[in-house]
Amino acid sequence: MKIELPEIRPEERTPLVEALLAIIQFLLDRNQQLEETVLQLRDEIAILKGQKPRPQIKPSRLEAASPSSSQAGSSPEDAAKRPGSAKRAKNCQLTIHRTVPLDIDPLPCGAALKGYEPYMVQDLVIESKNTLYLRARYELPDGRSILAPLPAEVLPGKHFGTTLIGYILHQYHNAGVTQGLLLQSLRDFGVDISEGELSRILTADLDAFHAEKDEVRQAGLQTAAYIGTDDTGARHQGRNGYCTVIGNDLFAYFESSASKSRLNLLQVLHGSRRLYAINEITLAYWKQQELAAALIEKLSLGPAEFTDASVWQAWLVALGITGERHGRIATEGALLGGLVQSGVSPELVVLSDGAPQFDLFLHASCWIHAERPLARMVPYHDAHRTLIEKIRDQIWALYQDLKAYRQQPDVAQKPLLEARFDALCAQKTGYPGPTLHRPPIFFAAG
Repeated sequence: MKIELPEIRPEERTPLVEALLAIIQFLLDRNQQLEETVLQLRDEIAILKGQKPRPQIKPSRLEAASPSSSQAGSSPEDAAKRPGSAKRAKNCQLTIHRTVPLDIDPLPCGAALKGYEPYMVQDLVIESKNTLYLRARYELPDGRSILAPLPAEVLPGKHFGTTLIGYILHQYHNAGVTQGLLLQSLRDFGVDISEGELSRILTADLDAFHAEKDEVRQAGLQTAAYIGTDDTGARHQGRNGYCTVIGNDLFAYFESSASKSRLNLLQVLHGSRRLYAINEITLAYWKQQELAAALIEKLSLGPAEFTDASVWQAWLVALGITGERHGRIATEGALLGGLVQSGVSPELVVLSDGAPQFDLFLHASCWIHAERPLARMVPYHDAHRTLIEKIRDQIWALYQDLKAYRQQPDVAQKPLLEARFDALCAQKTGYPGPTLHRPPIFFAAG
């Protein structure tokens, strides 16, 4: 937990203030130690229950993907080897740029040449290549002038070639080289480039990519039967924020934002073009969230659509809806209605880890997150322990049968699997624990 105290001027630092600051710092340090202890104990409990502890995520070493073990000629022994250690003919695919014969000088008396033994040395040559184009300008009889055009490989308005720009983008986005180190290396290569020019190459002229990203999101949502979503902490523009991902087997969409909430997820689903609509979906959401009937009536009497966030906010203020909760619920409902009006199916399944911000449309948990609360339950006696193991066995047995159905669909098995799923979620065990919610079952389509 991080607490930022207001700045205290030297004349205000009385002995009492200094003592209070010391107490606050001690409590913060103690709280940090206790949080670390709790996390360690949770890991130990998970291991004792046969579960996995928190993952230890190591920094990427940017290793190349290892070849699939299913390729021709692979074997279990090959799969166990370190990537890149498989036997192959060395230098068999190298292009020889220069061949240099080496002789002995002075040659011993009576020596006879028996041939040459190859010795390969690989090296890399990186050098700047600057081209000065002398563009002819001609004056026409009418007083106008024309200028010789640049070659097609020269980007309009750019004084840096495509190979150099490609190298900059690759080093920054793929290799993870920081902008400062990249600028230094370019200057070491002899490239005359400023910090501002390098920043523009990395951040400017990205409208086409953003437009394509919006098209992917829109097409994915309009054709999806389900989407998976999650969010995680991330640094964005030098500040702590969050990265939200949505997608399925056909598309993936990532968005960085300052917060993680249901409102943020709705904004991510809308992309850069947001539609605030008041329709049946909107009204149903407002009633579900117990928004006051008087506020619902006010909102229903105005325009049915808003395409600008500032206009929507101004409309809320005009109606006197200035409270955080009322404004948030009203905005969430309008964005939800706008999604459906834009072509997103109201039957869209949102698959997540069960966090409340993802509870939209038809909310479903993945099998692991649905079963995890059962594994964390502490049984009071052997009868409880038996019940927990019985339900967990039923969950994973059904899961395996669903996987088998997906591999070889059989229409006759579909109602049986659905009936087993309903019975699993509806059964009463007598154990005072979590309730299994019924998410949709995905058959052949996944």
